Amino acid sequence: MADFLGLGITHYPLLAVTDEHMADLLRWTLGDPGIPEAQKDPANWPELMRREWANDGGTAAAAGHRKQLCEQLARVRHKLDEFQPDVVLVWGDDQYENFREEVVPPFCVLAYGETEVDPFTLMFNRGAPNAWGLPEDTTFTLHGDEDGARKLADDLLTDGFDVAYSYQKREAGHFPHAIANTQLFLDYDHAGREFPYKILPITVNCYGQHAIARRGGLARFAEISDERLDPIGPTPARCFALGASVARAFQRTDKRVALVASSSWSHAFLNDKDWHLRPDTPADQRLYHAFTRQDWDVWTATTGKQVVDAGQHEMLNWFCLAGAMRELGLPLSWSDLVITDVFNSNKCFAIFEQGATG
Repeated sequence: MADFLGLGITHYPLLAVTDEHMADLLRWTLGDPGIPEAQKDPANWPELMRREWANDGGTAAAAGHRKQLCEQLARVRHKLDEFQPDVVLVWGDDQYENFREEVVPPFCVLAYGETEVDPFTLMFNRGAPNAWGLPEDTTFTLHGDEDGARKLADDLLTDGFDVAYSYQKREAGHFPHAIANTQLFLDYDHAGREFPYKILPITVNCYGQHAIARRGGLARFAEISDERLDPIGPTPARCFALGASVARAFQRTDKRVALVASSSWSHAFLNDKDWHLRPDTPADQRLYHAFTRQDWDVWTATTGKQVVDAGQHEMLNWFCLAGAMRELGLPLSWSDLVITDVFNSNKCFAIFEQGATG
């Protein structure tokens, strides 16, 4: 009989850079000529945003934000070590990494074996040194579960879930950072180099209409005013159903399985209505309050349009986790939502485990 642990973390890329660079995304956004000057003026910002930005461009606040995130990550890692999983299944978004113009599936099971991952290339390409002071060409080994991934893909297809699968990443492309950063941050003290567990990734087309249109990332307002949107990504309800199907597949095994949602919640650079300056915190708080009650009816009633309007694209990974938790009846034992205006995204952390009181 299988045993399960449910976990939720962030893979926030700027946690991997030094404090003085953690607010670089906001600095880049403030250079967008398409944003009205009044919106860029700190005098017009919410109180939290002014306080975090302060007179040093967020550097002091970054230290506090890092400390808070690292404490939550350490708590999740401690629970993972207590559980001693046979495999760590991770739902993470593909941000124009493997999902490109040639093909964009809704979901893809990565049936990879041992893979050498370069976690710092993107940070160094943007001129930001990594937080560990390591050489920019540092790598770590991601221990995949090739056989387990093949079997899972087969089970999902048998269950009526038409998932894609992949045996290797795109040539010359970056390894999906949602998955790489999961290992990096769950082994934060060692920069991902001593993580002992097998990882079985499922990448999700969280970016949907913006997967190719914005290359899964940043865009100036001038560029998006006449953008050609892509077809939508999988709906929140479909992601919820995938999580349930994954849970059913593993229930037929005797494995110890950690199921992980890896992403932040609303992202400033996807929140068009607030000029890409800050995340949609009210939208996050609404879903978080339902999350803590395990009121999954609120989650399954959430539409793709609502997710996109709030810049919550990457939360589709959490809808997968939520679907698995409802299928398994696994109660929430702990969670926290870290709110920020300056550091791009609100971050949620969670632990679901057997024997919890909920």
